[in-house]
Amino acid sequence: MTNQQLLESLNWRYATKVFDLNKKIPADTWQTLEHALVLTPTSYGLQPYKFLVINNPAKRAELLPHSFNNKSQVMDASHFVVFTARTKLAEADVDQWIERLAEGRNISSESLSAYRGRMLGDVVNGSRGKIAHEWATRQAYIALGNLMTCAAVLKIDACPMEGINPPEYDRVLNLSGSGYATVVACALGYRSLQDKYASAPKVRFETKELVQQI
Repeated sequence: MTNQQLLESLNWRYATKVFDLNKKIPADTWQTLEHALVLTPTSYGLQPYKFLVINNPAKRAELLPHSFNNKSQVMDASHFVVFTARTKLAEADVDQWIERLAEGRNISSESLSAYRGRMLGDVVNGSRGKIAHEWATRQAYIALGNLMTCAAVLKIDACPMEGINPPEYDRVLNLSGSGYATVVACALGYRSLQDKYASAPKVRFETKELVQQI
């Protein structure tokens, strides 16, 4: 992909308001997007979130009243993803990641003791541990941005949705006591020819107004 092709993809994307109900994302393409979510960078690599792909139409219908009744995004999109973030982190969570890291890199868990200590002193017992859900929410938003960019490159339409009622989503999705809570959602699929926003010019401030060289 060239520099120009990347910018063309980002200019092509927009927050899709009306999805084509009859067009579905191919299974292999969706698997690629799921893997892109997994590859999202996070602080310490802890991945303090889960992505719930809502395939069941009845479950989507339950979420609709808590999504400002955005019917096309919730009901018509090929895929509807709810981003949830950890409500807190415990020592056991850090140890689980240490074990996974040691296994993946074929090293001993003991060799990661200093790294383990830094994580415990920060996101469990330290300052960020006191705002664990807020910290995890920021990580989830990195994943959201990564998903939308990858989707644009693959010519998949997407719409990030903050216009939802997270506590009601938690209730519908039975998240109480799970250690996770809803933070944002994203609808993905293919734009409908009826979506007037598809042809609207993309408007942004000029680069020089947002990017400062120091």
